[in-house]
Amino acid sequence: MSSTKPILVVKFGTASITLATGEPDEGIISEIARQVAGLYAQYRVIIVSSGAVGAGKSHIVDYKGTLTQRKAAAAVGNPLLVGLYARYFQPHGISIAQSLCERQHFANRNQFLQLKSTFEELWTSGIIPIVNENDVVSDRELKFSDNDELATLIATGFGAEVLMLCTSVGGLLDDTGRIVPKVRTVDEVFKWVRTDKSALGLGGMTSKLTFTKLATRMGIRVIIFGMNEPDGLVRALKQEIGTEFQPQASTLSARNRWLGSGGLVAGQLFVDAGAERALQKRKSLLAVGILTVQGEFEAGELVEIFNPEREMVAVARARADSSGIVANLKTLNFEVANASDIVLF
Repeated sequence: MSSTKPILVVKFGTASITLATGEPDEGIISEIARQVAGLYAQYRVIIVSSGAVGAGKSHIVDYKGTLTQRKAAAAVGNPLLVGLYARYFQPHGISIAQSLCERQHFANRNQFLQLKSTFEELWTSGIIPIVNENDVVSDRELKFSDNDELATLIATGFGAEVLMLCTSVGGLLDDTGRIVPKVRTVDEVFKWVRTDKSALGLGGMTSKLTFTKLATRMGIRVIIFGMNEPDGLVRALKQEIGTEFQPQASTLSARNRWLGSGGLVAGQLFVDAGAERALQKRKSLLAVGILTVQGEFEAGELVEIFNPEREMVAVARARADSSGIVANLKTLNFEVANASDIVLF
């Protein structure tokens, strides 16, 4: 199979692939397999799928949804869920693989590159990876923002052409309840977001829009769609249904796409106008230009950089930990982030 085919990342949330009871909806999974199989010749596909907890919770005695019980349910449910995907992809001649990811796999560049090379090997063998968070060992209460973040990190880091986020409502709804077909910039539509979320999922439309903004900034076309219409996935990809968010022009290198993904940020730095001007000239960030440090982070972790108007202007890899930066705010020539480790927005 050609490695020149574009990458398509499709994320299915809990509410979009489960019944009201939380059990996986085999009819939907069958449709996912059928429609993805139709796109298989055109794209290198990654499926990010929630639903493991719902698939496994009936096996846990006296299930009440505690964190430990959710982890146990995920441990049972992940192989059951992947087994369903395998069963319904098999008639189309497609094998699938399971990939359970943790945040550290994205925070560490070498681990991320190993993940990427593994997926390349799977694609070479005609295999589609099914990705979920490794809930069993995760210490972040089972969420990459309900896998919206996980799907976005994969899409931005791998340089995907399209990121598709499936939702039970079929797209972004305006204030009259109608689906908005096309969005030029994400900021203009946050006003329509409702704060409610599905009973089964952990994320909501705010989460989707937050990560959509990141992905479009990285040059990725994002589509929010639903599986409740015939050929929903295929038709959404053709812009016939759902909501399409247009990508912005991006010339970032693969390394800087990964660095600027924003989903791994451990803290925030607020800088003065002089430091902002220096950043725009591709200079390093020095401690004397920092007004405030928020969050606790170690050297090597990612931080967001905000200007005096509190607008995010960059993401950087810190060369010192947060306490070291605070202790050296008045120190001349104390480098907080090197220019090569700063991605401007």
